[in-house]
Amino acid sequence: MKHSPRLWTVVGCSLLAASLGAGATACGPGDNPLSARPYDAGDAVAFNQVQGGRPVDHNRPLEVTAKAAGGVRITDVTAVDSLGHRLAGELTAKGDRWHSTTAMAAGTRYTVTVNTENERGAPGRRRLTFETTPAKKVLKVTFGPQDGKYGVGQPITAELDEAVKDRAARAVVERGLVVDTPPGVEGAWHWVDDKHVHFRPKEYWPAHSTVSVRSNLEGVRISKDMHGAASKPVTLQIGDRVEVLTDAASHHLTFKRNGEVINTIPITTGKPGFSTRNGVKVVLGKQYFVRMRGDTVGIGGSENYDLPVYYATRVTWSGEYVHAAPWSVGSQGYENVSHGCTGMSTGNAAWFFENITEGDIVQVVNSIGEDMPAFGNGYGDWNMNWKDWRQGSALLKDTQDGRSVVDQARLRPRV
Repeated sequence: MKHSPRLWTVVGCSLLAASLGAGATACGPGDNPLSARPYDAGDAVAFNQVQGGRPVDHNRPLEVTAKAAGGVRITDVTAVDSLGHRLAGELTAKGDRWHSTTAMAAGTRYTVTVNTENERGAPGRRRLTFETTPAKKVLKVTFGPQDGKYGVGQPITAELDEAVKDRAARAVVERGLVVDTPPGVEGAWHWVDDKHVHFRPKEYWPAHSTVSVRSNLEGVRISKDMHGAASKPVTLQIGDRVEVLTDAASHHLTFKRNGEVINTIPITTGKPGFSTRNGVKVVLGKQYFVRMRGDTVGIGGSENYDLPVYYATRVTWSGEYVHAAPWSVGSQGYENVSHGCTGMSTGNAAWFFENITEGDIVQVVNSIGEDMPAFGNGYGDWNMNWKDWRQGSALLKDTQDGRSVVDQARLRPRV
């Protein structure tokens, strides 16, 4: 029987050590090829990229080969970019070739480490550094809202500075948008259009939790000519669970904090022809004073108005507010006389203003008006059921039992 050189080396060393006794040493650590420091394998392996010089084409796969005359095999290859991202690759069973299986990042510096083994089992190593060409087009993501404290209904938004239409490219983008959530929270991204993506959980955010979002797209290839750029992360501190229920039929508003009713306020909502929209709305902001003019929202003629308004809490971009309306106190609690806003006394409006936060929930029911749209007029995201919301993810895929699931690779629970 013919033995391999490595087997002879190990067996011979063991027998000799046994024959010399416990106190003798015949083969020290430096004599065992497996424990030796890696030698320079520069002459035994070859790259299809060039050390130094001009940047190499990032669209070209990286390839490492063992030279036939070198008598070595490749045991491992690692290629890491300047951000610490590892380039995926595949090594042949014979150890004679390794090639990358994903595209290299654009405009970055790679460090490649190749580990080898010669016929005696001695380890070798070769390193290469090179830079890749910059992307022809970069995609920048701007997250919203800004860092700060918000209510349990606040969606996370991602605005892209370039349109992304292809589903495969959208999937790359979505995987790179990582949301760190409280444990047990299920959520998903939804593509509003080619440049806007929203993230919300299945249910409202847990009160007093922390939610953050970041992008891992920097340098990542999104499409043939587009790579990701760096983006600023955002962290939200979620406050109390505040839910406001505005009943247009009973003409009263119920204010709940963490499941407990803490105030009931007589109100007036939109009159026929100007009825307040039904549905869930998210508070967009607050202003102590707003000058409200009917002609700015298309209301003219005998219905036109020009009023100073105080304690104004905004819930739609089209101009729907919850605010002080001292001119309609006689109707509050009895009938709807506004042009779509929810009006209350100045004292009640001041209390509401002090106790409401951006991101809190304001829901209108029993109005004869239209329904609040999911997108385009504020944050109506919660008016879309969860099944339809998940359909807007580019990562939706069917399971074997026929149900659909969303790839949660970019949703990371906070522990």
